[in-house]
Order: sequence, then C-alpha cells, then structure tokens
Amino acid sequence: PATPRPRLWAPGAVIGAVPAKNVRRRAPKAGDVVLLVGGRTGRDGIGGATGSSKAHSESSLLTCGAEVQKGNPPCERKLQRLFRDPRASRLIKRCNDFGAGGVAVAVGELAPGLEIDLDQVPKKYAGLNGSELALSESQERMAVVVAAAQARRFQMLAAAENLEATVIARVCRRRRLQMKWRGRTIVDLDRDFLDSSGAGRQAAVEIACPAPEDDFFKIPAATGKLPDLQATWMATLSSLNICSQKGLVERFDSSIGAATVFSPFGGKYQATPADVMIAKIPLLRGETRRGTIMGFGFQPDLSAWSPFHGGLYAVIEAVVRVTAAGGDCRRIRLSLQEYFPKPGRDPRRWGAPFAALLGAFTAQQQLAIPAIGGKDSMSGSFKEMDVPPTLVAFAVATVDVRRVVSPEFKQAGSRVVLLPLPRNGQEMPDFAVLKRNCIRVHDLIRKGKILAAQSLHSGGLAEAVSKMSFGNRVGFAFHESQTHNDLFTPAIGALVLEVPDTEDTEKLFSGLAYRILGKTLSKALIRVNDLELAIPFLQGLWEKPLENIFPTRVEKNPIEPDPGYERPLSRERAGRRTRTAIARPRVLLTVFPGTNNEYDVARAFGKAGGKPETFVFRNLDAAAIETASAELVARIKRTQILMLPGGFSAGDEPDGSGKFIAAVFRHPRLRDAVHDLLYKKNGLVLGICNGFQALLKLGLLPHGEIRDLTPDSPTLTFNLINRLVSRPVCTKVVSTLSPWFSQCKAGDIHTIPVAHGEGRFVAPQATIELLFSLGQVATQYVDFAGRPTADSFFNPNGSMMAIEAVSSPDGRILGKMAHSERTGKYVLQNIPGNMDQKLFESGVGYFK
Repeated sequence: PATPRPRLWAPGAVIGAVPAKNVRRRAPKAGDVVLLVGGRTGRDGIGGATGSSKAHSESSLLTCGAEVQKGNPPCERKLQRLFRDPRASRLIKRCNDFGAGGVAVAVGELAPGLEIDLDQVPKKYAGLNGSELALSESQERMAVVVAAAQARRFQMLAAAENLEATVIARVCRRRRLQMKWRGRTIVDLDRDFLDSSGAGRQAAVEIACPAPEDDFFKIPAATGKLPDLQATWMATLSSLNICSQKGLVERFDSSIGAATVFSPFGGKYQATPADVMIAKIPLLRGETRRGTIMGFGFQPDLSAWSPFHGGLYAVIEAVVRVTAAGGDCRRIRLSLQEYFPKPGRDPRRWGAPFAALLGAFTAQQQLAIPAIGGKDSMSGSFKEMDVPPTLVAFAVATVDVRRVVSPEFKQAGSRVVLLPLPRNGQEMPDFAVLKRNCIRVHDLIRKGKILAAQSLHSGGLAEAVSKMSFGNRVGFAFHESQTHNDLFTPAIGALVLEVPDTEDTEKLFSGLAYRILGKTLSKALIRVNDLELAIPFLQGLWEKPLENIFPTRVEKNPIEPDPGYERPLSRERAGRRTRTAIARPRVLLTVFPGTNNEYDVARAFGKAGGKPETFVFRNLDAAAIETASAELVARIKRTQILMLPGGFSAGDEPDGSGKFIAAVFRHPRLRDAVHDLLYKKNGLVLGICNGFQALLKLGLLPHGEIRDLTPDSPTLTFNLINRLVSRPVCTKVVSTLSPWFSQCKAGDIHTIPVAHGEGRFVAPQATIELLFSLGQVATQYVDFAGRPTADSFFNPNGSMMAIEAVSSPDGRILGKMAHSERTGKYVLQNIPGNMDQKLFESGVGYFK
C-alpha cells in the first residue's frame, strides 16, 4: 500500500444557550419592519459563498481577496449583549445573521413579501453600488423583524449597547422580493419562484469498494509495521493526528464565561487532553448543575480508506467521547459537518460524499440518534490536491455537571478496565455491544463508580493509556503480555476506565465483555511486557511534532527557579476604612468596545454581596462619546468600587492593549472623578487583564493617581511566546497590603485561569525592587513548590520577576492578569488546586 499522506486535523465548534422564555417565533405581518443591526457594509465578502465553492489557483491570492469577510469581534460582542437582553430579544419576530448572499438572503428569507431600500443600508465607505450592497457578506450584522411600533424601542436598546440599528426594509402583502437603489427597482422576484429551489439536478454515483490490503484497522497508519514495541509506541504518539495540539488549543480563550467544567488539558501537569467540551449553562444570576457536553468524531485516514466507514465511525467516535465523560447516549443529538473534494461530473468522486452520508446514517439508525443540523462544502480541492473525504460528527447532549469524569488517571492502585467494541470481517461494529457499553458506563459514572474514562481512537490502547497517564503522571502496568495488535490497532468505540480498587469489578461489568488491563502506579512510567516507558519521555515525544509550529514553551527545556525571584513575604495589612459601613457597596463595571468579562465579574461581585451595575461606553460618534463621558462621571460619583473588566478594548489597536480605556479616563472630568472616588470617598479600583493594562497606562498603577507616563513606566507587553495563552496558572500571594487580599494570608497559592496576549510585566529593575520593598507586588507566578520562576509553563507571559499583580502604594488599586472571577461550583474540575482567592468578597468586605 502507498504511504499515507500526513494529515493534521483540528476541529472546532461552539454551543449556545438561550432561556426559552426569550425565544419568540411569530410570523411577520404586513407593515412590520426589518432592521439591520451591528456592523456596516463594505465590499469585503462579495462573492464569498461562490468563492468557497469554486476552483482556486495561486492567482486567487491576488484576485479573490475581497471574497474573504473581515471579522469584527468587538462588534460581535455587542450583538451578543443585545440579544441576551430579554427586552430586545422578545421584540424580535424573526431574525437572520448575515452569511452567504448578504442582504439578498439574510433579509430576503425573513418574509414572503419584502420591500428593501438599499440606500438605507449603513456603509463603511461611499461608492458601493446596488449589487454590492445587496450581496456583500460583511460580518457582524443581524437582520431582525419587529413590529413598526416597536422599531424605535429596539433602536434605543441597540444604541444603549453601542450598536447601530437601521430600518432597511418593510414587510408587504405582495409575495415578492423587491430591492430598490437610488429610487429604482433593481430586483423584483416572485416568492413562488424563489421557493422553488431552482432547476433540479441529478448526478451519477459510483461507490468504490475499500481495498482490503489498505484496511485502516489492520495497518495503523502512523506506525506501519515497526517490529520494535518501543519504536512503535513512540511513532504512534508522534503521529500528526495523535500528537499534542496544546500550542494551538491555548490560543483560544477556554475559560471565559466562568462555566468551563473541563479545562482542555487536565491534571496537575495539564497534559491529558479532555475528550469533550463541557460547560455549565450560562446564567446571568443564580446557580445551575446543568451543562452541555460535546464531542466530535473523525479519522482522516479511515475516511480516505473508506468514506462509508469514515462516516459511520465518526458518529460512533463522537458518541463514545460523550459517554466517556458522563453523557447519556440516549439523549445525544448530532450535527454533521462535511467537506469533500470538488466532484465535477465524475461519478466516482460523487461516490465519496454519498458513501460517507450512508455510513453516518447507518450509525444513526442503529443508535437511534438524530442529526438536527449540519453544513457541507464540496470545494476541498486545490489544483491536483484533494482533502480526504470528510464527515465530522459533533455529538451534543445535556449533562449533570456533578456527574462527569475526566480522562486523566486519578490515583495509584486503581484497576484499569477495557470495554472493547468487536468488529466483523467487514469492519462493521457490533452496535448491540456498543449500546450496552455506553448505557452501563453512563450509569456507573452517575453513581460515582468510575474515576477516569477515555474513549479509544486511531492509536489504540497505547495512545489511550499514555494520554491518561500524562495529566497527573500516574503510571500504569499491564497485567499480561500485550501483542502489537493489542496495543496499536485502532479501536474506535472502545473505552478504558479507571475503577477504584475497592469496587467489585465483576459486579460493575456483569453481562459485558470486559478485560482488566492492569493497575495504576505511583511511579511515572508505563510497564508493558518487559519494557518500562517513562511518562515524561513519552509526553515529550507526544508534544514535539507541532512544537515548532504551535509552541507551548519559550525555552526548549524547563528552567530551574531563580532564587533571585523570591523576596520576603509582606504581611502588612492596609488600614481599615473608617467611614460608615455600607451593606451592599455599589460596583461600577465599565464595558468598552471589546470588553468581554463583564458578566463573569458582575456575577462574582453580586455573589460576594456587592451591587454591580454595568455601564456601556458608547462611541459611535462624537455626540455619543460626550454623552457617555458625562454619564460615566455621574456613575463614578455614585459608586464605591470601580471595576475595569478584561477583554480586548478596541481590538487592542492601535499597537497595544488598553489604550482606548486609558484615553477615556484621561479626560479631565473623568480623571477628577476617579481621584475623588479614591481620596474623598476612600473607594477601591480593580482591573483584571485588559483592565490591568489600562490602569498601568493611566499611571494609577503603580502610583495611585492618573499621571503622565515616562519611558521607564511599568507596562504590560506581548507575551514572550508571541501569542495568546489560555490556561490555568499558579499564583502566590506575596503581599497582603491590598484590601483586595484581606481574606488571604501571605504565602497562599491559588490556581487561576489566564487568557491574554499581552501580559508580560516589564519595568526597570530599580522600579521592581521599589515595588517589592513597598509591598506593592501582590502576587507572583509560581511552580508546584511555590517558587517564583521564569519557566514558561508556570510564568505564561514571561513577566519580569514572575509578577502577576501589583497594587497602588496604599493597596486600594489592584491590577492583575489572572481571571479570579472565573471560578465557581463544578468549574475546571480536571485541574487541582484552590481556585478561590476571595478577591471579590475582600473588596466588598472593605466597606462593611
């Protein structure tokens, strides 16, 4: 057989949730209006839908650039806030986001009869003609239908979120889609014609029988037929679709929302990849035990061998991933995402998507699981290169977040059990066994009988036990001798389970075909046959293949802690506030374009006993800025705590973070209001992440007042690894000067998520020494032994002296990078450590 072409596969998906009472499904009526909400329209994205489906060549880089839409995350965040407001969402009868076809489709689908005035479409710049306005796929736009009498109300709610909302169309009785530009009708189509789906088309299909000699399950693609067990194990972990993708995953903020149940990589060493995504249902207030769980399935080498088996096992793999974490296979729903080479008129090329869909449908029928959505593309070809036939299954269910398990081994002395999935001579699985296994595992996890669970993939047992060992460096010993096929044959649909030694294994798995593989060890090694494989060595092999492309470390090897980073702990406490106690101090949270942590912070302050209120700074025009500035001054005068949440204000442009926030607060009126809060009202200020960046750019840190900066002023700059880093880190309280740490003791260590691209604290060494001597360095990044270090595993941004947080001279202003608000019940369950700094309780308690 031909040597398989290396392939790297990295899936991505998002789940949303909305209160049912906020959803309105009502038919538009004549006289209703359509508003375009959000971003303005430009030439970007014109032809995007057709561009994604046509053949391309090298010249496309020069000729097709305008087909690519330009994202606008700050605007997207504002839309999320608006649609989360029930006062706005309950006014909407029907809505569409803007994708393929722009106004023509997003608005054209909303009602049978529509009159669209393209002259009313807000533009990024002048010069767009009617066709461009109708077809542009500019992003971050929504089309909503509301009653004409409610249009002004909706526009006011949108304006409060710093969004434009413009009436661009009206619903009419005539079943026609009409578009006007400059007073002239340029589109006038009958709705019955539009609903006809156009001319029918047929294609001949020829399905090729998969070649037995290339059987995916007989020839592990990554290893070939290496005779040496250790060499085969090493090759398996180093293959592209098994090796670590941590450097890629960490580029995405995985903890925002304070609802992440499993961090993407679990265990003390954050090295066992989670098989699924689990997040609590996002609530504005209150608590929930209900979460969503999602797992995916796809093996490119399997699909290349047999698209039918690829589609079938994609569904199985997704379902078993969800099962291994505690999901109920009987409650799963699927979304199928397809991507295939351009078929042209070749029946054999049409056979690949046809076979893949048949395979997925077969699995759905056998498991009684419906697919409720999906998307396809038939453009996976570039000149002579084709993508493998791709059908990705995403399995989604709800889950009780108290009854979930992560895959990393938890302790030494546990039994490790294999639940295999038999296949027949045609590589078809035994679905009856699969269903029994999934139902039993769900029941055992619900009863707390399983410590860890891992679904198996293309690397078989070797991949599974290796990854389970990495997170906590808990070792494993096989009881019996294992053959090459036992260890390395792909075993999609099988499960490996860690069971406490105190449990009756025979009773737990009665009626199932199971096998006890061995026991977990306290030593960090895997013992198989006569071989001992060191877990750190295997982990290094697993992490190496993509390290130069998606690095996880700045340095090649771990750095020993530098004793020069340590300073004596400062146990001085700030003086207590002497004014009248306040039962529920007001907390003012500022929301600037790009802020994205305000919900999490508001929940944290509310839970701590504060009274949070959110203020959206509006900057659509000069008048809005003037009004917002005056209102912000008035609100600061009424508050006790000023909070600058994290995010990416103004997209961190131009050239650096926090500048927009700093520019706003440097206005004399706002500067005076902040100084009055601090020195006349004895108030507090807190900035986290982007807020910390702004406090430094204002001079509030470390000086305690807004002042001009000098070339030597401390700042936060780009992480040494030159990318965003999102993962939990350990921080140690080294000073209790700040009232924000009044409920901590010097030396306390907490595990808290970070998510930033510019978090490296830099300052002249003399300034840093002064900050330490005054007790203004509040926390440092530390290793497992509590020692400050430059090692990038522990110090994620390369901060000088491992500084994570600093305060003003009196401690009442605090800035920090780690997100102390991203904690709560059942959050980050696969990460050990104390995650509650009592930061918000301390701030609120200062006024009591």
